[in-house]
Amino acid sequence: MSFKADAAKIKRWREERYWSQEHLAELAGIGLRTVQRIENGEKASQESVMALAAAFNLDAMALSVDVELEAKQIAELKAAEAEASMRSNFYIHLASFIVVLAIFGFLALIEGDLEILKITIWFAFPLVIHGVLVFAFQLNERHERKLAKK
Repeated sequence: MSFKADAAKIKRWREERYWSQEHLAELAGIGLRTVQRIENGEKASQESVMALAAAFNLDAMALSVDVELEAKQIAELKAAEAEASMRSNFYIHLASFIVVLAIFGFLALIEGDLEILKITIWFAFPLVIHGVLVFAFQLNERHERKLAKK
């Protein structure tokens, strides 16, 4: 049976004590290569995790990663990234529309033809739809986070 040990935590605790990997391996009674593999995030046997926990004078569970919590954090991070991406895409879309509107407005003033400007305003509909979708997505995400906290 193998465990997913928290590599960052083990490395941080070792460095806080000013221990080398060799010293930790000697204290735990395991091989240096095993310590190196565990600190690189590879899976560890139950015996190795228990030996490291004994060397740190901790419970073995303190060295293992909570898989459910890690999965939840990854899902939240991906949702936040998707939300930020949608928001930034909307702002890029908005800026592009404003630039195009300014160009056509300038042309309308030069030509004295306001029909160009009227036609250009019709191009705002995709922007409005995009904005509604972005903000609806944000409201949905906030609602789901509220439900998840309950």
